[in-house]
Amino acid sequence: MRAKPINECPVPRGILVIIGGKENKGEDPEKEIQKENSQPLEILNSFVSLISGKKPSIAIITTASGEPAEIFEEYRKAFIELGYDNLEHIHHQSREDALNDDTAERIKAVDAVFLTGGDQLKLTTIYGGTDLLITLKERYINGGIVIGGTSAGAMAMSTPMIYAGNQDVQQITGAIQVTTGLEFLKDVCIDTHFVDRGRFVRMAQVIATNPTCIGIGIEEDTALIVKNGVEAEVAGSGIVIMIEGHEITQSNILNFGKKDAISIRNLKVHLMSKGDEFVIPQSNPPHI
Repeated sequence: MRAKPINECPVPRGILVIIGGKENKGEDPEKEIQKENSQPLEILNSFVSLISGKKPSIAIITTASGEPAEIFEEYRKAFIELGYDNLEHIHHQSREDALNDDTAERIKAVDAVFLTGGDQLKLTTIYGGTDLLITLKERYINGGIVIGGTSAGAMAMSTPMIYAGNQDVQQITGAIQVTTGLEFLKDVCIDTHFVDRGRFVRMAQVIATNPTCIGIGIEEDTALIVKNGVEAEVAGSGIVIMIEGHEITQSNILNFGKKDAISIRNLKVHLMSKGDEFVIPQSNPPHI
């Protein structure tokens, strides 16, 4: 019987909308392959419905993307269709650009931020420790801002953060590479396109390296809405898979470098779909 930690850290007033990628942006179903139960703009509508204010403003951060202008235009059209046209575009090509740009002031002025897909490692290497990220965290904890992220933008929200290791190598011990994410969720690892790209094994590897962590894999066109830091609800057409490793009794994760196939005993797995609610487990006592 594990002792339950007492949470003495501040409860975030902000809301996270963590999207598994490839959310419906109002595409023509005859041109885009969609899930049978996908609803037009459902996920993005869930995101904007959480934003308060008479004419709320949204900052769309495309830094993770290699095609920032194109991806911003996609989201601009989608948000305008939902009735939101007060949009900011934030993009940085390098850490030097981010350090020399007073973007933190723009973050202070918006009601919501949306992180697009691309490469999650760009987000951590460019924004880690910057005024922009510090301001965004302060507003998440104290100001009630809504932060959405899809694909890479979602994966970067957590710590640890996967940045390398695909289907071809995920079964090999030690083949998954992780780093510190943006830390909106701590001791939680987020993975996206989870069902669609068969990423269960790579998440299991991450959890085996540190069973304190909770793994949350999100299917495409699906989101996890997190309030008060831990209270989660599933939205969208797919499923969310949560992996717990507290009860792992045996694994060969220490055999990294030997190219052994991974072996783990007693993982705990939960499958959840639209409307399901749960509290993200916490077993690591918080501290300053």
